Amino acid sequence: MTGTSSIRRTVGITALAALLAGCATVGPNYDGAPQAAPQAASRGAFVRAGDSTQTTAPAGRWWESLGDPVLNKLVEAALSDSPSIAVANARVAQSRASLAASRTAVLPTVNTSFAAPYINVPGNLVGNGGGRDEINAYNLGFDASWEIDLFGGTRRKVEAANARAEAADAAAADARVTLSAEITRAYVGLRARQAMLGLQDRQVEIDRELVSLAKQRFAAGTIPQQPVNAAEAQAFASEADAAKSRAEIAVLIDQIAVLTGKEPGALDTLLGTPVDVPLPPAQVAVGDPALLLRSRPDIRMAERQLAAANADVGVRIADKFPKISFLGLLGLGGQNLGDVLDPGNIVGIALPQIKWNLFDGGRADRQVEVAKGAYAEGEANYRRTVLSALQDAESALARFGAQRVALGKAIDAEGRARKNVDLQAQRLAAGTIGRPDKLDSERQALQLAMAAASARAELTTQFIAVEKALGLGWMTDQSASGQAK
Repeated sequence: MTGTSSIRRTVGITALAALLAGCATVGPNYDGAPQAAPQAASRGAFVRAGDSTQTTAPAGRWWESLGDPVLNKLVEAALSDSPSIAVANARVAQSRASLAASRTAVLPTVNTSFAAPYINVPGNLVGNGGGRDEINAYNLGFDASWEIDLFGGTRRKVEAANARAEAADAAAADARVTLSAEITRAYVGLRARQAMLGLQDRQVEIDRELVSLAKQRFAAGTIPQQPVNAAEAQAFASEADAAKSRAEIAVLIDQIAVLTGKEPGALDTLLGTPVDVPLPPAQVAVGDPALLLRSRPDIRMAERQLAAANADVGVRIADKFPKISFLGLLGLGGQNLGDVLDPGNIVGIALPQIKWNLFDGGRADRQVEVAKGAYAEGEANYRRTVLSALQDAESALARFGAQRVALGKAIDAEGRARKNVDLQAQRLAAGTIGRPDKLDSERQALQLAMAAASARAELTTQFIAVEKALGLGWMTDQSASGQAK
């Protein structure tokens, strides 16, 4: 009966402790991130959005709006096989494993053991006179320990681990945003450089012909040596520009290969043939600032880090209060091996324990202050992230709108230069100008064509900047609004 009443008392104490465990959770309660830039969130539209933008929800897979099948395949390959994505996913796996480990802290631990010690001691130590005594002992037992989460410190640790796991998810999403923008930017740069090389090769042909004509006129004595030297210098510069473009094309192809998880040279065949630079649609959906604040992964990451810092404050406050734990032992044993199977040899011990650090020189208070300081830092970082995101979006929209105007002007200038080439061709046919004048007009037209090609690429680059600033590229569906909620 003594053993039974002892077990009942132990169960009663355990039940009471379990009841108390759910009664308190110390530390500040976190009910969401602070309201950073509320005016922007409620405005309904971006300040710098122009006539070419719409407030409808943008597409998550924004690169598909460029209408380039090769680009679509490259982005998909990068999001699947890029080493940077593998690194981000590995960090997510680590954070989730840490969360799972934190959740086990609220559970008791149970161990089992078997011991068979042999003891040889002097007889006078055990009261039988002289000689020595040999003692054999056998024990098979279980022990369990459990710390009651009386003030919620363990639950706060789980909260912090959960928030950090969600922050890791957001960091992985942010890596996908960056990667989709980076590979699209590299692809546009490649197509722009290939287009530029075609124009540069034509310019080299013109410059070489101008050098040949200048040498003929010099040989005829109609011009001095100086125009020949100038024509040759111009031709050398054009050849150098073309050589740089060829090298840059190779570099960009290798960069795209590495971004997609392949070795340099693996995409030479796929990307070696020039195609036109992809252009953004006439109307671009950008949503509104409220959608931006919900969809950007870096904002979500900063908010989850803030939540983790808040939970850390609760953990440190809980350290200042008493801790209740239980240790239970249950075993069978005796001096013979068969005793470990005899229920009459059962031994049970229940040991409740209360530990309270009454004096630590203020260490616990200082740790609470450190945690509160980390929370203040997290809050400031969250607000900075929100404001930076809004600035990124507004700046990108302003540049995108301005580049549309710049492209229009560049195309107009190129068209006028082409008309001038046609007029010079007519004058050459009529015999009113010479061949060098006609070639000079072609060279000027090529310069303006290069400017227009650069403006086209820059427009798409600014479009990429807009989509990156909106935090797009990490969703698996077509709509940003569905994933941002």
